[in-house]
Amino acid sequence: MKIRDRIKELRRVKAAELRPHPKNWRMHPKAQQDALRGVLAEVGYADALLARELPDGSLELIDGHLRAETTPEQEVPVLIVDLNDDEAAKLLAVHDPLAAMAETDRDVLADLLAEVDSDNEAIQNLLGDMLAAPAFPFNEQTNGDPPPEVAIPGAFQVVVECRDESEQQSVYERMTGEGFKCRLLTL
Repeated sequence: MKIRDRIKELRRVKAAELRPHPKNWRMHPKAQQDALRGVLAEVGYADALLARELPDGSLELIDGHLRAETTPEQEVPVLIVDLNDDEAAKLLAVHDPLAAMAETDRDVLADLLAEVDSDNEAIQNLLGDMLAAPAFPFNEQTNGDPPPEVAIPGAFQVVVECRDESEQQSVYERMTGEGFKCRLLTL
């Protein structure tokens, strides 16, 4: 199989100049933000952000949104790739989940964690949670058997975009008043 190298160059760019991808679906809880700040403070940048060049010359992030947000004034390493809109969307969708499918060798992880030390509370919490966390669902089955089949019932839903919270509340009240089962969602 011939695999294309889509990396055009490594460029150092002020993080604030990078445009977030409009379809970035990842959210970053405070604990992750704090742990990233701790790692950046203790180690620094040791991985490049991933972006593509748009026709106007600006750079659109595919991976590294939190790092860019965390250090907007920092010049950061960015791998520039030559992906079109569809390819960028595909990579944005699968980049993190693909990495998350890696299995954990708990003995090797325990040995590694025994060697890692940090004075940063957020990093200490992250390290402490790593062995305590259940295995990622793709990784390990408790008895080696495949997971049981799960019947997922069909669901038909409508998403209504509202101008503001007041309109959202009004639509919610109207729909629930008509007997529809509704949930409020803010993105």
